[in-house]
Amino acid sequence: MAERSALMEGTVVASHGRHCVVETPDGERRICHPRGKKSQAVVGDRVLWQAAPAGQGDEGTIEKVQERRNLFYRQDEIRTKSFAANIDQVLILIAAEPVFSESQLARALITAEATNITPLIALNKSDLVEPFARAWERLHPYRHMGSEGRHYRVLPLCLTQSSEVDRALLMEQLQGKTTLVLGPSGSGKSTLINLLVPGASVLTGEISQALNSGKHTTTSTHWYWVDAQRTTALIDSPGFQEFGLHHITPMQLASCMPDIAAHATDCRFYNCTHLHEPGCGVQAALEKAPEAGGISASRYKIYSDLFEELSQPRY
Repeated sequence: MAERSALMEGTVVASHGRHCVVETPDGERRICHPRGKKSQAVVGDRVLWQAAPAGQGDEGTIEKVQERRNLFYRQDEIRTKSFAANIDQVLILIAAEPVFSESQLARALITAEATNITPLIALNKSDLVEPFARAWERLHPYRHMGSEGRHYRVLPLCLTQSSEVDRALLMEQLQGKTTLVLGPSGSGKSTLINLLVPGASVLTGEISQALNSGKHTTTSTHWYWVDAQRTTALIDSPGFQEFGLHHITPMQLASCMPDIAAHATDCRFYNCTHLHEPGCGVQAALEKAPEAGGISASRYKIYSDLFEELSQPRY
């Protein structure tokens, strides 16, 4: 019987189905398969892996997933979709056109809040003057959120005509961090990745071919190093169109929306749903503008719709 090699440390940098690519501390990459029938490793996981015995190929086996610092995931009625683990922040890229869904944006932000991961919003296509102005105005509540200066950072970008100013502003937010990049179709996510990681599309194709995922590169999640020193990383992941929040309870929802949370402790009743109770601080805050510490009507509607959705019986 061939002698098995010792366990080695690595980071999962790509995944498709039950196959993973693991990168070693010195930058070598190896296709690995999970031990057992169920794959539990996601991109960003720190793992212990083992090379195949001599003469049995150059692939490896993931023996153990190390304890995670965090896990960014969504959950609908049927299944859970894990995006990435051990990340520092999530960059949600939207565009002036096509018109973005505020509900989907809110769902991604709520997921970030629930997992204590810093969110960053970037609005692309600033060269489209009128559409961009409308989109920027829609983001007004996010730029002025909470009673104590609590707001989301929103970056204006034009990725197709990227200036040094845009690139420098973006890199200032990404430097030295591992960032998960999410965005709907048409937002410019591929453009952003290729701008910051020249040759990323080629690398993606090579990895996908190695993992037998063919041309379906958008169904895979990939980790890219932005710098040669490997201190700044981007993780590109699909799956923004559907964003279930079934891992969050209705009564937990308010704490995951900073503008709602800022007034949730001002209610007469400790178990206030902020929907119909008298003496509700959240409903009272609807009378004030976001920049004055209030809550916008659009944000409150998102809260009430999600509360109803999360309160539905689950079978």
